[in-house]
Amino acid sequence: MSNQDQLGLEIKHWVELFFGVKVIAMNSHRLLGKGRRMGPIMGHTMHYRRMIITLQPGYSIPPLRTKRT
Repeated sequence: MSNQDQLGLEIKHWVELFFGVKVIAMNSHRLLGKGRRMGPIMGHTMHYRRMIITLQPGYSIPPLRTKRT
């Protein structure tokens, strides 16, 4: 098993344990940071990974944050 496979399994187990749901599938893709300039120096924001998790029917994850009114 590669390191990426192990990381995916670890995230799957963590989601199932933390939220009490059953995960069917997980997909991910890496998003590159946007370029940022501060005067003559060019930099970029942080890269991040987006996970798309498919749950078994009947399971759902409640919103983590509610809107303030």
